[in-house]
Amino acid sequence: MTRRTRVLLADDHTLVRAGLRKILEQNGDLVVVGEVADGAAALAFLERQRVDVVVLDLTMPGEFDGFGLLRRARERWPDLPLLVLTMHASAEHAARAVREGASGYLLKDSAAGELVAGIRAVMAGRSYYGEPVQRALSALVRTGAAPRPVESLTDRELDVLRLVARGLSTKEIAARFDISARTVETHRAHIMQKLDLRSVALLTQFALREGLIESE
Repeated sequence: MTRRTRVLLADDHTLVRAGLRKILEQNGDLVVVGEVADGAAALAFLERQRVDVVVLDLTMPGEFDGFGLLRRARERWPDLPLLVLTMHASAEHAARAVREGASGYLLKDSAAGELVAGIRAVMAGRSYYGEPVQRALSALVRTGAAPRPVESLTDRELDVLRLVARGLSTKEIAARFDISARTVETHRAHIMQKLDLRSVALLTQFALREGLIESE
């Protein structure tokens, strides 16, 4: 009997995960072995159970989002296929996901068969991008677009930005990362300088626009 591909679903929407599970398990060679709602839970699951491929969203709550999950999973398990399934259709999101370690990139309005094909492709060691994503990436290459401001931020600055945008205080952020309040203030000052934004409200608007957090 052929061993089934073990899939971990990382998405903060319960109904989305339920729909994905139903789609995938209609195929005899695929089995969903876990569902998680954020990046930290995904890493914890990967530490304790064997998984063949991760299907993940980019926008998730918690300590770090899908980009953070991509980066950390690639560092910890460099051969693990990571397939992004998201609503973010921009070439910039796709290009950044690829840089962070994504094996493929699909949009949530893709046909069910495309998700299955994407999983099989990345399991075979190939990259897989939905047709709209391929077009967007090709256009980005042709125009030679400059790097986006968000790409100037370090991993920790991105983490701090997400929490600032969610309304956490300096003290709460410091406790979350086990660092001093002064260090948090330094990170925030660097973020504002790099992005040329001078208020928490503007930082929040930026985070929403870049898909770093979701609108309530």
